[in-house]
Amino acid sequence: MSTQPLSAPTQTSRAPFEPGAPVQFLPPALLDRLGSAGPRYTSYPTADRFVEAHGPEQHLQALVQRAQGPGKVAPLSVYVHVPFCESLCYYCACNKIVTKHHERGAEYLKLLDAEIDLWTRNLGSRAAVSQLHFGGGTPTFLSDDELSQLAARLRDAFEWLPGIEASIEIDPRTVTRARLAHLQSLGFNRISYGVQDFDPKVQQAVHRVQPFEQVAQLMRDARELGFASVNMDLICGLPLQTAQSFAKTLAQVVQLRPDRIALYAYAHLPTRFKAQRRIHTTDIPAADVRLQLHADAIAAFLAAGYEHIGMDHFALPGDALAQAKRQGRLHRNFQGYTVQPDGDLIGLGVSAISRVGPTFAQNAKTIEEYADALAQGQWPVVRGIASTRDDLVRRSAIMALMCQGRLDFQALADAHLIDPKVYFAQELEALASQAADGLVQISDQAVDVTPLGWFFVRSVAAVFDRHLQADRARERYSKII
Repeated sequence: MSTQPLSAPTQTSRAPFEPGAPVQFLPPALLDRLGSAGPRYTSYPTADRFVEAHGPEQHLQALVQRAQGPGKVAPLSVYVHVPFCESLCYYCACNKIVTKHHERGAEYLKLLDAEIDLWTRNLGSRAAVSQLHFGGGTPTFLSDDELSQLAARLRDAFEWLPGIEASIEIDPRTVTRARLAHLQSLGFNRISYGVQDFDPKVQQAVHRVQPFEQVAQLMRDARELGFASVNMDLICGLPLQTAQSFAKTLAQVVQLRPDRIALYAYAHLPTRFKAQRRIHTTDIPAADVRLQLHADAIAAFLAAGYEHIGMDHFALPGDALAQAKRQGRLHRNFQGYTVQPDGDLIGLGVSAISRVGPTFAQNAKTIEEYADALAQGQWPVVRGIASTRDDLVRRSAIMALMCQGRLDFQALADAHLIDPKVYFAQELEALASQAADGLVQISDQAVDVTPLGWFFVRSVAAVFDRHLQADRARERYSKII
């Protein structure tokens, strides 16, 4: 399978993933060819394929079809987007509003309340929810009272099932032990600290200064309060990062021992994200350095006992995410890897994306447009897509590769009543070059991602992306390496 450490395809006495040792076995030509831009596949079709022709009317029709569907529907996931931040992080590509006017939080809650009404009106009251996630922006921009009000509204609108996974993203600069205790009292049992890097120079370069000691204390507080899981977000490829500076950050992260680690590659897209124009391009590590940072991180985490869940996620063996990976129950959605079964998602707030059956719908990205639609009693949906049968087949293939590192032909045939080797004849032919590069192994039974291939799993999955292969317009995506 695909969770083993990367090892060189040539003879060497060096242990795989030895921190600080040059990753010399990747030919520059391979890095240039496969380390280019590509989707992260938190959905398929990817969000950039959504169209304005799929609007409020189509979204409502999808809800009607859901209600008329046979049998009992699976529990829902709910995502709440809180767009506000007090200060601007230069690397950020999220939909956010930078402001110190906290009164805007109360105004936003009224809008969320109106959108929740639309959902309950169409889903019926007290629909079952097994996963809840607050993201942003900075959800802890809201006051304790506002967070209490929002949690109470969600409990009133939906049935929070026993064992619900309720998580919230936290900027460590915005919380104290008392605030963590309050979040726990509201039902949150998983938290995620946005750290990115502990090096002071890197923090200054991205305008996000938060000392290691501050995060360390909050980690101790979370443990003592008894949160079920603590995640830590890191980014490699940030300006001024070096192998030496990042090695220190990795050692500090391992010392704090979060249950999960999300290691993202910085995507420098200044033409799309205005804040990134404040980052000097010359300060961004070169591709070979970014690869080294990635390899060093994997080495450090594996040595510390973490399991490599997938492209950018790591977890301790006892964590639910690691257990799901071992048992083949891993899934992927807009929040990354998850243990939740594949099902419908309610997205609340500006820019939030919902999934209802085979359809996706995204809300307006500005508060003004979002508020205007709700004031008229309309869904604030501005674009989306209805998946075709071909999309669903390809989604299964892509998610199998991204989550299990294996595309099993028989499983795909049973699920979609196709002959995968005929259906994907062109794709399997295209994969031959990646097989020659040692990224995949192709047999009569399956396509397996190799340890080396995990560095480029997005490139492997992209072979099955009909939309991407049709236009090859990749400048909108982050670099794979």
